[in-house]
Amino acid sequence: MIASELLLIAVSADPKKNQLLAALPDTEWARWLPQLEWVDLPLGQVLYESGSTLSHVYFPTTAIISLLHVLENGSSAEIAVVGHEGLVGISLFMGGESTPSRAVVQSAGKGLRLPAQAIKDEFKRAPVLHLLLRYTQALITQMSQTAVCNRHHTLDQQLCRWLLLSLDRLQGSELVMTQELISNMLGVRREGVTEAALQLQASGLIRYARGRISVLDRPGLERRTCECYGVVKKEYDRLLPEKTAA
Repeated sequence: MIASELLLIAVSADPKKNQLLAALPDTEWARWLPQLEWVDLPLGQVLYESGSTLSHVYFPTTAIISLLHVLENGSSAEIAVVGHEGLVGISLFMGGESTPSRAVVQSAGKGLRLPAQAIKDEFKRAPVLHLLLRYTQALITQMSQTAVCNRHHTLDQQLCRWLLLSLDRLQGSELVMTQELISNMLGVRREGVTEAALQLQASGLIRYARGRISVLDRPGLERRTCECYGVVKKEYDRLLPEKTAA
């Protein structure tokens, strides 16, 4: 096995690649570690459905999870993305056993999960309480801004915002993503996603082929997107601990 592959395995197997886990005080970390379980998170896997009872909370390390609001007719639209900065399953410590959203793996990778009862018990302890509430505030900002963005900004701007938020949660600059999944995230037709992606490609910002999106010009994407990306990023940077060094 070559050195780069060994390094990738070592990085993906480090639980403290998740920012919330890395920020835990030593006492809490020692108590959590025996209960944390590594899980593979393949592309398209549903972690929970709308209205279902949550059995675990998930802490992605190299995967990205999309939270989608699902309508009665089965259509859906993304309301937030979660990566190595956070966790999936905030309803468990916000007073509910279920949530109206669906959680789907947007970018394959790994993560850890903690049993529902364990997070409920831990939430009674002050240090973890403040950390998870700050994360929840940042996530709610992302959800609110996404709703505004989907209502008032162009598909081109929405796609740029979505790409930038996804990049913030990945190690590299390439996303593996089908047109169908992107259309589900943004709540638009596949043809609209194709047209918007081709426009970004024609502008030299991305390369899009065979379900892979490579970002070639991130500053260009930031100039092209709406203010929504900046609002969300500023709130995450303000509320959450700084990223740990690789």
